[in-house]
Amino acid sequence: MRILVLNCGGSSIKLKVFDLPSERVLIQGSVTRLGKEDAFLVISSPEKTYEQVTSIPDHRAGLILALESLATGFCDLSTIDVIGHRLVHGGEDYYQPSFVDDGLKTALEKYAELAPLHNPPNLIGIRLCEEFFPQLPQVGVFDSAFNQTLAPSTYIYAIPYRYYEQYRIRRYGFHGITFHYMTSRAAELLHRPLESLRIVSLMLGSGCTANACKFGRSVEISTGLTPTEGLVQSTRSGDIDPLAVTYIMKKEGLTSQQMDNLLNKEAGWLGISGVSNDMREIEQAAKDGHARAQLAIDAFTHRCRKYIGAYAAAMGGIDVLIFSGGVGEKSSALRAQICSGLEFLGIDIDPHSNEQCEDERLISTANSPVAVFVIPTDEELVIAREAYLLCTTS
Repeated sequence: MRILVLNCGGSSIKLKVFDLPSERVLIQGSVTRLGKEDAFLVISSPEKTYEQVTSIPDHRAGLILALESLATGFCDLSTIDVIGHRLVHGGEDYYQPSFVDDGLKTALEKYAELAPLHNPPNLIGIRLCEEFFPQLPQVGVFDSAFNQTLAPSTYIYAIPYRYYEQYRIRRYGFHGITFHYMTSRAAELLHRPLESLRIVSLMLGSGCTANACKFGRSVEISTGLTPTEGLVQSTRSGDIDPLAVTYIMKKEGLTSQQMDNLLNKEAGWLGISGVSNDMREIEQAAKDGHARAQLAIDAFTHRCRKYIGAYAAAMGGIDVLIFSGGVGEKSSALRAQICSGLEFLGIDIDPHSNEQCEDERLISTANSPVAVFVIPTDEELVIAREAYLLCTTS
């Protein structure tokens, strides 16, 4: 079975074509820097690679370019059997892998205001595939499934309970597909059962989430009702006093939609630094002496350290720390800064291994009580597996 997986993120698109059940990757590609004049498309197979730098205004344009490039030089689209999608927010209506139907699309629309950077692109991907592949089944795999093990005392907010009853306002947590992959892979690398490990995972990309997985169950997650809560992110604020929000609204005369836009698209690293939503550009600015760029880095790494400590306390200890995502995988300097001062928890990274890390690697010292890994995520593989399972058992 050939499965095309589309992963529409906040500022990027990833795609892979798998052969299942062999799990062989036939083709892979990505579109990055969406919305910029120098957006970058790359598609590759074992035989060749195609790259293009061009202006790509939005997700729809990026998807059309990617699918047309896929069809032109890499794959007869008629050989695709199933489409798999990463979906972010279906509330309590949808969280298990599901075939895409009108009900699922309605749920994505319903919760779009809670995941404004992801649910709309997810819907664009689904609808575009309905144009390109009108007869094919589509399967949605939800980010929130991994966090269904959260205890009520963890997911409930301390607001009048009627708001949970009426609107299901609670902590959902996101990046669950990634955490499923990361934690399982760490257990494989350590040759230990997942059920024996206390793991803190940091998914650090454009969006950022911290997770605590205790003995195979997600017990804490930094993102909440929306992906905006928790860590400082590229354009999202992360944790903020809610009365600071209402205070700004009063002072600036902002509507709720304007404030929503500010917290989701104008805050985070971009808001603090005033430089960019791209951490690579912020790091370079900091090296050049830009004080606010350095402040953005310091705020980001401090929040990460705080969550690591909090989650270690919540689990009664920590056995494994994992970094993933574009920032978590690529920036050795940020990994070092995050881990600095955490020796009291047993976290001791090896500077040479950390600097030389270009792929999956253990970066802790031989004597470190806590194993520290960099594990590039493979959300697309998890989605392909779930789509295959659903299609072969339904």
